[in-house]
Amino acid sequence: MIFNPREAALKSLIKWEESGAFSNIEVNTVISRANAPKNDASLYTLLFLGVIEKKLLLDHIIKKYSCRSLDELDTATKNILRLGIYQLAFTEKIPEYSATDESVNLASKKTKGFVNAILRSFIRDGKKITLPSDKWERISLEYSVPMELCKLFVSSYGEDIASEICTLPPQKSSLSLRVNTLKASADDIIAMLEKNGFEAKKSEIADSIIKTNASISDIEKMISDGSIFVQDESSRIASQIVDAHKGDCVLDACACPGGKSFSIAIDMENKGEVSSCDLHQSKLSLITKGAGRLGINIIEARCQNGKEHVIEWDEKFDRVLCDVPCSGLGVIFKKPDIKYKPLSSYSTLPSVQYDILNNNAKYVKKGGVLVYSTCTLNSQENERIVEKFLSENKDFSAYDFELGNIKSTKGGYTFLPHLTGTDGFFVARMRRNDD
Repeated sequence: MIFNPREAALKSLIKWEESGAFSNIEVNTVISRANAPKNDASLYTLLFLGVIEKKLLLDHIIKKYSCRSLDELDTATKNILRLGIYQLAFTEKIPEYSATDESVNLASKKTKGFVNAILRSFIRDGKKITLPSDKWERISLEYSVPMELCKLFVSSYGEDIASEICTLPPQKSSLSLRVNTLKASADDIIAMLEKNGFEAKKSEIADSIIKTNASISDIEKMISDGSIFVQDESSRIASQIVDAHKGDCVLDACACPGGKSFSIAIDMENKGEVSSCDLHQSKLSLITKGAGRLGINIIEARCQNGKEHVIEWDEKFDRVLCDVPCSGLGVIFKKPDIKYKPLSSYSTLPSVQYDILNNNAKYVKKGGVLVYSTCTLNSQENERIVEKFLSENKDFSAYDFELGNIKSTKGGYTFLPHLTGTDGFFVARMRRNDD
């Protein structure tokens, strides 16, 4: 069957809107099954992800020209219009006639005229996009960031930083690779990548991380032989400030898929003990298989609810990492799906996060280290959690760290994408007092 990138994008958009499919998984699934020419696969990806990224702005444009409200439109028609407007307004190489005709072809018989009329009206108006004069209404629409999320960023970081966060363009980030120094050096991996025609450089803030323009398919051999694994700078930094050494006893309380545990074990030169826990038994194989591939044998994977107390672990561990479940608002620039989830769906997270941190703190030895981290930008899930913990646990103190030019304050640091070039995330380090 011939692959039609516009039709495929429409089907994916309908699936995304109606069943909540994750966009990155949907893209990978469609492309792997289609075996489409590279240009068609690229167009499909551009249209599908582009419409999601700019959904609020596209809907704002449609409302201007439609005699019917968006709620009155069926899912297919709504997404056909989004696809058409997106091609007309935000692509340079697609001709107007092609964007219009192909969109009309996707429509049902009874909606072809409706779709055609709206797209041609937009063209006749010179494809002008009129935005509100109010600052935050304009930002919300222009950058497709829901107003409630804009307000959350303002309340967490103030108007200036919130504006920078909301207006940050989608990131086409380079692939981040953690070097397995049990098998290779960073210089070895860079040399191999460059030999194969790829760009590669060391991260400026995350130890043993290489950033490259290679794709995962380009480096499958290096991944399979265990010399590297994919790990974002944020994940590496969380494991790096744990500051584990060989012979330590370490707990990774929310470990799956295992990258932080792997990094910690490598830092320990594969000597000591790492307990890697996850709530779901079915996910533990990701840890055991990954550790085997990397040549790590000090990791024990265990099914364990981070909120449930394990008495025999009290004051057992030299280091404990709590990379807790979070709203993920620090990666909306890579995964735009996240920004459309209502904030109410995250309302119970802070209590869960605090319970995990408070429970796992019991396992830290006197003089030991406790690290808390999230991949979100929300002070209620970040600074407020740590502040509450330290105020209620006087046997712990903030324990500052430095990473290049980055210096923590009161043991914590928020990585803002527009300043650090990383995902948005938060890390805090604490030490249990000796007395």
